[in-house]
Amino acid sequence: MKIGDFVVKTTSTFFYSGYAPFIPGTIGSILGLFLFYLLKDDSLVYGFFTFLILILGFLVSGEAERIFKQKDSRYIVIDEVGGMLLSLAFIPSDIKWVIAGFIIFRILDALKPYPAARLQELKGSLGVMSDDIVAALYTNIILQIVLRFTSFKA
Repeated sequence: MKIGDFVVKTTSTFFYSGYAPFIPGTIGSILGLFLFYLLKDDSLVYGFFTFLILILGFLVSGEAERIFKQKDSRYIVIDEVGGMLLSLAFIPSDIKWVIAGFIIFRILDALKPYPAARLQELKGSLGVMSDDIVAALYTNIILQIVLRFTSFKA
């Protein structure tokens, strides 16, 4: 294996977690939760790592499709890691908010509400990453609305 392929596989599978035999996308989202809890106390660091993971996802996921010989391969989970971090941006770290964010993100990632399904059809990294970014943005908007307009507080 070429060094470039090794880097792409390691990054796109988020350190090979995408090789989990069951629900690798959910495993990637759970790893996003771990990162959330590691980084949540410093919003600048959190924002930097979220941006970094999303940029890395765009840089490697298209090439990972070529390596795995499959459009949006199940092994590619960096999109779920970044999506989970984006879902929880500016959300309290209280466990009920985190669980709600996780559930909403996984549901929206599976349902692919407009325009996620159309974006996923795009070629390369844009197709791999865009549907998860849409699901993450929708998740964050839902959580922000509930946070601000209900008595369901942290």
